Amino acid sequence: MLSEPFLQRALLGAIILAPLCALLGVFVTARRMAFFSDTVAHASLAGTAFAMLIGLSEPTPGMILVSLLVAVTIIWLREKTELYSDTIMALLLTGSVAVGTVIMSRFRGFRVELHRVLFGDILGVGLTELVVAGVLLLVVVVGAAWFLSPLSLLSASEDLAHVSGIPVRWYNYGFVLVLTLTVTVTIRLVGILLVGALLVIPPAAARLLGRNLRQEIWLAIAFGLLAGGAGVTLSYTADLPCGPAIVLLAIGLFLMALVINRLTGLQRSGPRVSS
Repeated sequence: MLSEPFLQRALLGAIILAPLCALLGVFVTARRMAFFSDTVAHASLAGTAFAMLIGLSEPTPGMILVSLLVAVTIIWLREKTELYSDTIMALLLTGSVAVGTVIMSRFRGFRVELHRVLFGDILGVGLTELVVAGVLLLVVVVGAAWFLSPLSLLSASEDLAHVSGIPVRWYNYGFVLVLTLTVTVTIRLVGILLVGALLVIPPAAARLLGRNLRQEIWLAIAFGLLAGGAGVTLSYTADLPCGPAIVLLAIGLFLMALVINRLTGLQRSGPRVSS
């Protein structure tokens, strides 16, 4: 299996991006930003269409540009209007999908590209994307270790973080920037429809077993690594779609964690701050 270069790249991409999403997902789920990441992911469809419209051979720059624009728009509308967050995100999610689909429909053979964006194509991952993913993983790991205390406080309560002197706005913009870049790069792995699963399922399983934030982070990374690596292997050996195989294994890990949680009686009663 590992003698094939495209499978080597696919496996390497999975064991980089799945733990990366799991690590970020701990803070995404703690801050109730799962719908936010889903909106940013769907905005990538409009980004792909934009890249096709201006003739780019590689859609990633267009996906990153449009996803960042949508992420900043969400934050701006939350700060400047009385609209609820889920209303704003639903508006931008559906609008992005509509714009992207309309533009792509003007191109011949757009269904192939649409399928690739929606469901991913990990077997087509290139060296450049692996380098970008590796750099992102390094930045996120170092950033999480360096800023763990303020991130923990932000996850527990933004008001408390503000009172404690933490520049909440700048932390939010920085987190959104890293999250948007990660979501955009990971879409190549599992596609728009499944990227949210990598951000939510491993952290959810870790939350059932971890006694504090540090344990949740390490467990989430382990679950993401296991689901990503085993998912690619299962996909190749059983001739299954790669993205769904990774997600189904992650769900299996979640169910296992749920059973252990029920059997051992591990409980939590409120927001958890790093210890």
